[in-house]
Amino acid sequence: MEVNADYTRRVVEKAAAAEWRASPAPGVERRMLDRVGDEIAVATSVVRYMPGSRFPVHEHERGEEFLVLEGVFSDASGDYGRGCYVRNPPGTSHAPWTDPGATILVKLRQFDGGDLREVAIDTTAAAWENGPGPGIRILRLHEFGNEEVLMCRLAAGTDVPPRDVPDGEEIYVVSGVLVDAEDTYGADTWIRNPPGRAAAYSAPEDAVIWLKRGHLHPRFGPDRFSAAELSDKAAPAVKS
Repeated sequence: MEVNADYTRRVVEKAAAAEWRASPAPGVERRMLDRVGDEIAVATSVVRYMPGSRFPVHEHERGEEFLVLEGVFSDASGDYGRGCYVRNPPGTSHAPWTDPGATILVKLRQFDGGDLREVAIDTTAAAWENGPGPGIRILRLHEFGNEEVLMCRLAAGTDVPPRDVPDGEEIYVVSGVLVDAEDTYGADTWIRNPPGRAAAYSAPEDAVIWLKRGHLHPRFGPDRFSAAELSDKAAPAVKS
């Protein structure tokens, strides 16, 4: 399966146009943002879990990172509420569940092989810092090599100038609205800007975005995983 698999092209996926697809687990649906592979896949998805959904134990062979958008997502390490950002590096495993239901933004099999740091940050309680311009506050979530993951708060009326993104970036609008010369992007919009120069944005109202950059150069990005590697073993019973 391939979804938005050409990483040289800009992609915008809006929630209003989302197609939800059933997963192998009862009560779990996926909004596929990009994907290369079937149940074992390099993938970026929004995953929606109904109350009481549970997953059997599974290993993160090439890592998993997620941001909780709604509800509470749990595993043996704790309960992760809205705004929690978690990185489970290669070789870790868990058996997650949700009691009240949850929606998460999740990326699978996209870790650098040397990136073994476990991360769990409650972005609603962490200390934010001033960003690169007026009206911008940032929270640094993770850095490794060229890769950087941030949360950004934009005050109403803030302008974000165009910037060089030599190794690409992804933006997920958690709340509020972003606007550029082409369109308006409401909450739950995902934008992937390929390597090159990214557009200028403005925030007509308060907005919160998740930002990941420096990871889409061919030597870092999903193209380094071959189709043969993705299909080299049978799919586990459940994979988000």
